[in-house]
Amino acid sequence: MIFQNFDFFARIEMGLYFVIVGYYFLLFAFFLTMRFRTSKKLYWLFFSFLFLCLAAGRVFFIAYYFFIPEMSASKAEIAQSLMVFYRIATLFSWLAIACFMGVLGILLFPPEVEPDDKSSKKIILTSNMKIICRIIIIAIPIFVGILALVLPDSLLMDPDIAEDYNISITIHTIWGYPLGRFILLVLVVIFVFVIPFLFIYLAIKTYGVLRRSYLLNGIGIFIYYIGRILQGAFEVLRWHHFEATIPPLLILCALLMLVIANNYEQLR
Repeated sequence: MIFQNFDFFARIEMGLYFVIVGYYFLLFAFFLTMRFRTSKKLYWLFFSFLFLCLAAGRVFFIAYYFFIPEMSASKAEIAQSLMVFYRIATLFSWLAIACFMGVLGILLFPPEVEPDDKSSKKIILTSNMKIICRIIIIAIPIFVGILALVLPDSLLMDPDIAEDYNISITIHTIWGYPLGRFILLVLVVIFVFVIPFLFIYLAIKTYGVLRRSYLLNGIGIFIYYIGRILQGAFEVLRWHHFEATIPPLLILCALLMLVIANNYEQLR
């Protein structure tokens, strides 16, 4: 394939994101085979599939930003393909957030140790309520991801795509940004603050190895989503040199912190 729309910074950006995808798959395999396989804890299963969803989402975003615009097809077909890949990438991104919430659900609502007296209704009720709470906090991001699949193009399509590919559609925007994407961005920002805050809350409530692990997890997740938000901000501002370097480097830094946070031997 001969790339027609690539500049120097676009090549750097794509290369960095390929590195990130490679790390995602390595971390998925590590946590699935070295943590979940040996411990059989649901915590590690959620953590491993978190990186698989992040990898899948990033692959579709790479195709969205770099490969689909190079297709030898009509403008209408390219625009349609761009929206399909954007929707799928967004879905996997929110499935990753659902995995984050699954991890937090286990930490915030740990399973009860059942007493010898099987007639104790209080413990059973408490356990059922915890399961319901876990399901709810996992279901919310899944619902948002599914919503991204069904919202019309008028709410999700980038105005630049409509202009570049001559798509006759009325795009609803807010401050020049597609309304649907703006809503998704606001929801991401909310989760950006909720998830790290809950990890930091857990760090305050614990001590020793667990405290260090929770704290590093919270900081790593915060840095990761700051990188994601900055990518969109730099894209809107058209600061392509910053967009190509700062967000992927922040994401790599966040992955390093997440690995350190979850690699203590005592947490096996």
